[in-house]
Parts: sequence; structure tokens; C-alpha cells
Amino acid sequence: MVKLDDVTKHYKDFTLQCSLEVQPGRITGLIGENGAGKSTTFKAILGLIRADGGTISVFGKDAASLTNADRADIGVVLSNSGYSEWLCVKDIIPIQAALYKNFDRQRFTDMCTKFALPLDKQIKEFSTGMKAKLKCICAITHGARLLILDEPTAGLDVVAREDVLDMLRSYMEEDAERAILISSHISSDLESLCDDFYMIHDGAIVLHEETDTLLSSYGILKMDEAQYEKLDKQYILKTRKEKYSIECLTNQRQFYQENFPDITIEKSSIDELIMMVIKGE
Repeated sequence: MVKLDDVTKHYKDFTLQCSLEVQPGRITGLIGENGAGKSTTFKAILGLIRADGGTISVFGKDAASLTNADRADIGVVLSNSGYSEWLCVKDIIPIQAALYKNFDRQRFTDMCTKFALPLDKQIKEFSTGMKAKLKCICAITHGARLLILDEPTAGLDVVAREDVLDMLRSYMEEDAERAILISSHISSDLESLCDDFYMIHDGAIVLHEETDTLLSSYGILKMDEAQYEKLDKQYILKTRKEKYSIECLTNQRQFYQENFPDITIEKSSIDELIMMVIKGE
């Protein structure tokens, strides 16, 4: 669906250098701290900025050669974009219909009703969660084969975040050939959603792994200096030393559970993994 091969973009104080792939039938997460390069990557895919190098393909075509029909097959949510907040939801319907020949009016209104979005209320009166749901509904209801979602759950409470994630799960269940590329700095939201993750830091991809592998094989080892000196370090990816303890990231948790029973070994959440990759040595 989407493939970036050594895509670069240079700014005065930041450089993006990114390779990733989103396959049909999969939800791929792009995770990293704010400013890591997630939004820059999405803008490059969508042609909102011109890459300085590398290649970008969408639907098997060079991204720069996509037709209007191709672009209509992409549903997009960007963090700082959307319809004028002076519009009512019902005002959006004819605009969507004019932009997308496959826009489903009935589904749009049904989803607005399901997620309690009044059709005759101005968007500026909506809560942050309601605005986020509306953006996703707009992206989903015109027959898109690919969703590109930049921080769609940012700033939402737990209930609103789960509503958005449920919306995305339903979208994927309807067609096995669809795909989603979604970014978040609240990566724990995506653990139950994504099939695989790319981690980006300072503009570079520093890790790509299947979600099942991240959750089943990665772990955090916690120990004192004496235990660290005796540790077999062949499967240690990152180490972080605190004043009174040492933490290590491994992708072979079972090896250390079997061979170093005296060391505290914990499953790592994706947020903890990000912290170790960024702050570890």
C-alpha cells in the first residue's frame, strides 16, 4: 500500500531519513516522541512537502503520479487540519459528496448518530473528542482503501480514544485488503490495534517489529551493579544506568528468565520500550 525507501527531508535543525512499508490488511503504527518526525513522514507521503531524496510509492505507484481517483482512495486525518469550525456537521455532507464520488451519506449520518455528533451543531461547540471522531468519520465514509492518521487520539480522554480505535477496527474488518498507517506518541493506545510498529527518533527509524514480538519477547531487566557485571550481554539492546540500579532492554526475555533467575525481569510496554531506546546507551 505504502512504501518509503530511504526518504530524506532536510530542514535547518532537523533531518528526516525514513524507510517503512505498510502492507494490505495490516495496521502499522509509527511511534515516537513529539518532534521525532512522524508528521513530516506523513506530509511526505501525501505530497504536502517535497522529499529531498529517496522514493515514495502508494498503491504501487510513485506518489507524485497519483491521480485524483487514487487520492480519493486515501482517507486522511492530520492533527492541525479539518473543516471550518463555523460549519455544522450537516454542512459537511454536500462537501464530502462533491469531493468523493463514493461518499456514503447514509453511513456518514448513521456514524454521527452512533457517536453522538449532532448534525445541526457547529463544530466549534464540539469537545476535543467529538472533533476527533468527526475527522475519522470523514476519512472512513468515502470508500478509502488506505487511512493515514496522524495522532488521531491526541488529547482525548480514555472513552473517546477507545471510540476512535473501535471505529478503526470496524473499518478494517469490512475489507481484508485495506490498510492503516497511524501515528501516536501515546503508543499504549495502539498496542491492541496495530500489527506492527516502526519507532522513529530524531528523524530516523530506529526499530521495526511485529506487535506480537514486541509484547512477547522484549523485556526490561532491572539489577544492581554486581548483577550487571555478571550478565551475559549478547541480547542486550540498550542500557540505562540510574543512581542505584541499572535497567537493560532485551528482545530475548525468555533467555534471561531461564538463565538469570535472580534478576528482576518485566514485560516492557511499548511506551517503556520507547523510553529505553531513546534514553538508553
